[in-house]
Amino acid sequence: MDTVIALIKDEMQAVEEQIKNHLTSDVELIGQVGQYVLSSGGKRLRPMLLLLSARLCGYQGDKHIDLAGVVEFIHTATLLHDDVVDSANLRRGNRSANSVWGNQASVLVGDFLFAKSFSVMVGSNSLRILKLLADTTTQLAEGEILQLINTCDLDVDETRYLQVVRDKTAILIAASCQVGAVLAGVEPEKEAALREFGLEIGTAFQLMDDALDYVADQQEFGKERGHDLFEGKMTLPLIHAYNSCLSTERSEISRIVEAEQLAPVDLDYVCRLIEEKGGIAYTRNKALQRIERAKDLLEIFPDSQTRQALFQLADYVVSRCK
Repeated sequence: MDTVIALIKDEMQAVEEQIKNHLTSDVELIGQVGQYVLSSGGKRLRPMLLLLSARLCGYQGDKHIDLAGVVEFIHTATLLHDDVVDSANLRRGNRSANSVWGNQASVLVGDFLFAKSFSVMVGSNSLRILKLLADTTTQLAEGEILQLINTCDLDVDETRYLQVVRDKTAILIAASCQVGAVLAGVEPEKEAALREFGLEIGTAFQLMDDALDYVADQQEFGKERGHDLFEGKMTLPLIHAYNSCLSTERSEISRIVEAEQLAPVDLDYVCRLIEEKGGIAYTRNKALQRIERAKDLLEIFPDSQTRQALFQLADYVVSRCK
């Protein structure tokens, strides 16, 4: 990651300045909550992908700076809303915004970030980019609702799960890559390749995030182990394990998923089953396959320092859970 950061250091600094500027409001609480979440340790994956994609396509302007901030604002807005929906207490190792300021403030500041994003988008003077990010935001909401529908549904299979992953996570990462291509005005084949690259690494990112939920050390990753299980989310490690279980084990998982409280002994039981049935290894292998496909998609571009930086970002996605 250090090489990637060094390559776009000046541009990322400009993005950070724009993020601060766009958080300015006469309502002090907006800046407090927004800055708290935006400075809480996120890697800025989506802005980096947008900047690198624009560079890969030979873009020479400056509109990519504002738009990189836009995708981070959209992402942050979804985090604020997600933590309310999930009743999360931690975000990246810190107290979640809703646990500090309450659910109402978190939802409303999330709304502000969405609204501000569209205001800034207009400055790109590109109806294509405006439509792309508007459609993406709509799909993000659909993904969250689909995940809600799937809650505690033990019949959720890998296909249904991957649809949620695509809509709630991968689609914004794909859009970040595609915006860079649209700005540069490259041919449709290259734009499509970058979008698909984003979809693949975005899917891999969520796969690894879901694996981390069952193996993460809270101090190291800032995640509460078993939070997805507590929320009744059927993610790939659990889906794979459940499909490999005996009927008695399935009955026990069903009881645990549907319970109002998650007892430590029940969490340990499910984590042990997932390990025994190879759920983590299966999920990581699927993520690695996605990363390899993503890299293949960029073969349409000549080799360069920028393309190698995109490969490094792709590898980072799966390096978080070994």
